[in-house]
Amino acid sequence: MPSLTIKGIPDRLLRRLRKQALSHRRSLNSEVLTCLERAVELPSVDPIAWLKEADRLRSRLALRPLSDAALRRARSRGRP
Repeated sequence: MPSLTIKGIPDRLLRRLRKQALSHRRSLNSEVLTCLERAVELPSVDPIAWLKEADRLRSRLALRPLSDAALRRARSRGRP
């Protein structure tokens, strides 16, 4: 079976992977393989369809689009 070496994994990511592997009762290797399988099996997103769906939801909820000024005000108030 082929193998793969991954170099330069950030410490934070490695800690998260180890914690996740422990919670799933898997080895670190099995957890990484599971994460990779999920990532490559994700369906591709059609950006036009995604934006149309966002517009449909926004109109259904009667939400106004956010302006740059509104986003700047929210940030200045300490919101992410």
